Amino acid sequence: MALEEFDKEPLTEREKGMVRLKSMTNYVMGLMIIGAGLFFFIPTEKTKGFHEKYDPDMIKMLAIVCFIYGIFRIFRGYQKNYFRD
Repeated sequence: MALEEFDKEPLTEREKGMVRLKSMTNYVMGLMIIGAGLFFFIPTEKTKGFHEKYDPDMIKMLAIVCFIYGIFRIFRGYQKNYFRD
């Protein structure tokens, strides 16, 4: 049996459940990481002390990294390519 034949086999119920769980985990983590990026990017009265302690350019870079990684996690959850290589 060639490796290509394994790609054509349907997923078992257990594997489908794992795919749903991993997908939801990626969606939620992506949204949380994007929320952290918003926390760093948009200063408010509550976060004013935090933003004054650190270099503003580094905070903005961290926010951009959070946005990019959050979008990547959401895309990975949408793609659902867990058992297929």
